[in-house]
Amino acid sequence: MTMKVRIEKAQCVGNARCHAVSEHLYPLDDEGYIAIEGFIVPPGGEEAARRGAKACPERIIVIIED
Repeated sequence: MTMKVRIEKAQCVGNARCHAVSEHLYPLDDEGYIAIEGFIVPPGGEEAARRGAKACPERIIVIIED
């Protein structure tokens, strides 16, 4: 099973809670906003990806499992 993360980057308000939980999966740009629009979760990173998504108060991070 592959886990992917989709991020609605344009809706990010810069709380950086995803980054605080999983900084290696959720990098920030120089202004403190999420720097990416999505990624394939590396093996072993599933729980960190879920925690980062759950930490987002705007709920703009979507976990996709297929």
